[in-house]
Amino acid sequence: MIPNDTTRGQRPIRVVLTKVGLDGHDRGVKVIAQAMRDAGMEVIYAGLRRTAEDIARIVLEEDADVLGLSILSGAVVPLTKRVAEALKAREIDDVLLVVGGIVSPAAQEELAAMDIRGVFGPGTALRDIVDYIHHNAPRRRDYKEHQA
Repeated sequence: MIPNDTTRGQRPIRVVLTKVGLDGHDRGVKVIAQAMRDAGMEVIYAGLRRTAEDIARIVLEEDADVLGLSILSGAVVPLTKRVAEALKAREIDDVLLVVGGIVSPAAQEELAAMDIRGVFGPGTALRDIVDYIHHNAPRRRDYKEHQA
């Protein structure tokens, strides 16, 4: 178990997890949310069928460090691209974007070309996802700033 960030004077990593598009299967994302909470992260589950614009707004409002998209449809690349564009439109450039779900090797290459390297398919160990986020999430501000 990774120590809770608050013990090191940092606020916990804030993660927004959501489903984008029409995909209504959310069991996997809920399991991942629990694993992240168990690892000391603050998790905001934004729910099902969110639009790219909804997601960008939520990321901004929640002051998220990480955005995790769960996509089980074959539309992982276009949906991820829409979300990345919505983040850029709101000038959100300091959030780690990760994707989980059904991702073909070709789609994984397209995501890598979009500079999205945190891509996790079925069977990925929860520890691997948590470790990736801990090692790649942007630096957090001092936790005391958020105590007020």
